[in-house]
Amino acid sequence: MQHPHVTLTIEQGIAWVELSRPEKYNALNYALFESIVKVQKIIAKRRDVRAVILTGSGGNFCSGLDVGSVMKSPMQAIKLLFKWLPGNANLAQRVSIGWRRLPVPVICVLEGICYGGGTQIALGADMRIAAPDCRLSIMEAKWGLVPDMAGLVGLRELVGKDIAMQLTMSAEVIDAEQAKAFGLVTQVSESPREAAKALALQLSTTSPDAIAAIKLSINKSWRAGERSLLARESLSQVRLLLGKNRVIAALRQTKDPDRPYRIRQAWWR
Repeated sequence: MQHPHVTLTIEQGIAWVELSRPEKYNALNYALFESIVKVQKIIAKRRDVRAVILTGSGGNFCSGLDVGSVMKSPMQAIKLLFKWLPGNANLAQRVSIGWRRLPVPVICVLEGICYGGGTQIALGADMRIAAPDCRLSIMEAKWGLVPDMAGLVGLRELVGKDIAMQLTMSAEVIDAEQAKAFGLVTQVSESPREAAKALALQLSTTSPDAIAAIKLSINKSWRAGERSLLARESLSQVRLLLGKNRVIAALRQTKDPDRPYRIRQAWWR
């Protein structure tokens, strides 16, 4: 399924999402922002999708904002930043935080350049697998700007405050191994796409309801108070106990290891 500058392919329960402006190193223009959010909405409605693998075309992930393209139209810049309430996500922020809101694991494949807005998008994924040649940078300070695409939501969970300050203030370009040492990258692989697919298939052997509940619980409870964490765990467990996939998971462990799961329950959003 082709959208402007984004390709969506679903196979074996895996949604492959590829940013596709290779001539611009997949830089973010307004059409690409819109297409990413549209694809997120399509995936959210597909309860048969078990995982998402997010990639870039042409050997690069994303070089960040295509400033020239966006600034040609002041109205586009306004549309990117506009929000009804300060606490809501605007279009620029949804391309990152939207991946966190999907009830399936999102694995980002990082190759070549991953700068600025590209890093912000990657930080919205649940896991990041980088090629050894990947270069990352939270680059907004270089242009006199603050990172404003919601990547800080993920960044604050991955690294210490001092490292977050260093990376965002310096706009330093780091390699994949250094990113892994900092905690920005989950693993480094010579074949990151194959590694991402293997991980997605591995995760697909678990109940889709359990996966959705775990993602919701970890994301919502990571910095929440103890009482809300306990309440969320209990509610999720009740829902899982009432679902058919919990029974199927038990059967897969005892009698029927190949029994297929049912599609994810509608309440996991």
